Amino acid sequence: MFEVLSVYLLIFSISFLAATILPLGSESTVVYYILMDYNVYVIVLVASVGNYLGALTNYYVGYLGEKTILSKYIKPEKKKMIEAKRYFDKYGVPILFFSWVPIVGDALTVFAGVVRSDIKKFTFFVFAGKFARYAVLAILIKSAVIG
Repeated sequence: MFEVLSVYLLIFSISFLAATILPLGSESTVVYYILMDYNVYVIVLVASVGNYLGALTNYYVGYLGEKTILSKYIKPEKKKMIEAKRYFDKYGVPILFFSWVPIVGDALTVFAGVVRSDIKKFTFFVFAGKFARYAVLAILIKSAVIG
């Protein structure tokens, strides 16, 4: 039982950290534990929640700006922030569905905080995108193993 909880805590932690600007991906961990036959539904949910909470951390770093100690460590590149602003100007808050996309995704969540995006809309689009990404990944892995 402790081993199973440790695995889910590991998935949560890696997914959380992967949503920040740390150069870390969570997909390989998710795939590994799906292949190890852990509960795919729990994996998708735990990874999604962890990744969302990491993005929410980015949001608050942007929201609070220089007032938080995290802003010392979480600083997306200026080029990425300019790109995030361009996407926000063009597509609005729904662009946050794609916050899981490498390179610009983290900047999108920080920028959402900078412009004080509505937290309910932020939560809806970010969680939906992250959940969809992990769900599609799980479906692809399961179908490849079964098929």
